[in-house]
Amino acid sequence: MEKCEGEAIANNRKGKLIVFYEWNIVLKWVLDEKSGDNVEGKINIPNLSEENDISEVDIEITLKDSTDQGERVKQFLHTKGKDTIREKLKKYVSSLKEEFTKGMILPKKDNVKENISNITSGFDVKMKMNASVTPTNNNKTEGHKISTTTIKQNVKFQCRAEEFYNVFCTVEMVEAFTSNPVKLEAKKNGEFALFRGNIHGEFLDITPTKIVQKWRCKQWPSEHFSVVTIDICEKNDHTEVNLTQTGVPVSEELSTKENWDRYYWDPIKRIFGFGYFM
Repeated sequence: MEKCEGEAIANNRKGKLIVFYEWNIVLKWVLDEKSGDNVEGKINIPNLSEENDISEVDIEITLKDSTDQGERVKQFLHTKGKDTIREKLKKYVSSLKEEFTKGMILPKKDNVKENISNITSGFDVKMKMNASVTPTNNNKTEGHKISTTTIKQNVKFQCRAEEFYNVFCTVEMVEAFTSNPVKLEAKKNGEFALFRGNIHGEFLDITPTKIVQKWRCKQWPSEHFSVVTIDICEKNDHTEVNLTQTGVPVSEELSTKENWDRYYWDPIKRIFGFGYFM
């Protein structure tokens, strides 16, 4: 095994088991020859995920050096070896569904910590915010006015408004979708620090329908904060979340937008099943 990057998640959403996995795997193979001339190559599996049937998963066979013997081995791996690899992949998926979901229980409103342990057990995803463009002058803002902009996003979640509020304001649930320890004081003037301190600030206001935060990214110019307002509106069959973020440095607009999707909205939908209409 030369490389194995990705994540796997299993959770119980309204009594239905939902499993996600996405892996990028690189294997190194060697054919030992008695003559001492080894034939080497790699097997690349770039996207093992639940989106594709095992029979559709790409398996790429490559050679380190092209020789007649190497080409014969490569052809053998293409015609015979892939079948063996797919059998191993099937076994992994079966094990994921059978082993990692043992003991999973339906969410209980009055016992968040117990339920979250079932969702996150066995996984340690190293997640970091995208590196932002570092301003000149050592991140200092002395004598300079920062050009800022406003970000607005509208996201729909398949859950009750109260459920979304709990996900955003409960330590155990925030740790679940960020995959890291967090500091979180979900109260007015309470402080928060996520993603190893890369995102931090304080709550300016907090209610079940509106969350307002003084929010900054560690890479931003020193002491510069934006204001994040999250309006939570429950509809007939989903909850609509409207985000407005003012005071975002212009140079950070694109990366900040991407980070909200990549490290907040998408993981919340995956981890808790809030992106899937049942």
